Amino acid sequence: MKAWRLERAGGRLALEELPVPDVRPGSVRVRIEAAPVLSYLGDVLAGKLAYYRFPPRPFTPGTNGVGVVDAVGAEVYHVKPGQRVVLNPHLVANERGVDPAQILIGLTAISPDSEPLQHDWPDGTLGEIAVMPAGVLTPVPDGAAPVERFAVLGKFAVPYGGLTAIGLEPGESLIVNGASGYFGSAAVLLGAAMGAARVVAAGRDAASLARVVAKAGSRAIAVPLTGDTAADARALRDAAGGGAHAAIDLVGRATDASATQATLRALRRGGRMCLMGSLTVPLPLDYGELLRNDWTIRGRFMYPAGAISRLIAMAAAGTLDLGAVELTRFPLGELPAALEAAARMRGLDAVVMTMR
Repeated sequence: MKAWRLERAGGRLALEELPVPDVRPGSVRVRIEAAPVLSYLGDVLAGKLAYYRFPPRPFTPGTNGVGVVDAVGAEVYHVKPGQRVVLNPHLVANERGVDPAQILIGLTAISPDSEPLQHDWPDGTLGEIAVMPAGVLTPVPDGAAPVERFAVLGKFAVPYGGLTAIGLEPGESLIVNGASGYFGSAAVLLGAAMGAARVVAAGRDAASLARVVAKAGSRAIAVPLTGDTAADARALRDAAGGGAHAAIDLVGRATDASATQATLRALRRGGRMCLMGSLTVPLPLDYGELLRNDWTIRGRFMYPAGAISRLIAMAAAGTLDLGAVELTRFPLGELPAALEAAARMRGLDAVVMTMR
């Protein structure tokens, strides 16, 4: 089998011929059909984002994907050989401790004590075959959407985690900050699919926002931001019909907190906001303002265990259009070109590696 191997952060990245890995108890071997390339993956592999923690030995990077089960190990019950599955990188140790270890397979260790878990499951999806814990696989119904579409379910799963964390209800108004980005654009579509009466798409790239709201439907409204916190907050409140019930912040590596502050101040009394982006500077908060407005702010990392199943069901029912994502495909051997293309993605763009 062929797979991409990274020697270390910033080190040699090469497509290598490897032996087919054996299954072990609790694992499933999957023949990968397609895997996404994240917009920031090139910087991660180059060691430019120091907070990512790789395995201490060469490994196969790659997060989500879709493929067909090739073999199953002992103690695996819910998937069978020949079944198509979606692969999810978020692995939480199956222990009942207060704070079990967690990792993103093929990308990074997360919790302070997660290195042993990463040692056991270092390799991701940028190869022809992957062996994964059974618990991160979700079966795909027969006859579902084109295979490559399921490779980008992670684009929707991340904002799904945030929107469910703040309890978005049908008929509510929602602001998505960072709506022209990889995850933010998906949050706009997802908010509409979950029944929001208004979805306000906020961001700095007016052209990308316009393309996103055109795909999301008549309940989506684009609000290009100016950097003037007070003026932006007023524009967002007006677009939300007098203040939003809920907001999700998905800014990507932002160096200015003004858009996040404007989004918060566009909430109505009792509004809820979820932080899921990557703001690189402190977020100033006014204690009294939070108190007087009864606002709730919470962080959310990734998504609940059943998120992929819910999204597959929404796509099958026609409430979530995976076809709105504009795919660019690369064969497995062209990862360097795929990384460059992914770094240029805007809005509903997605880059996938295809192994078929």
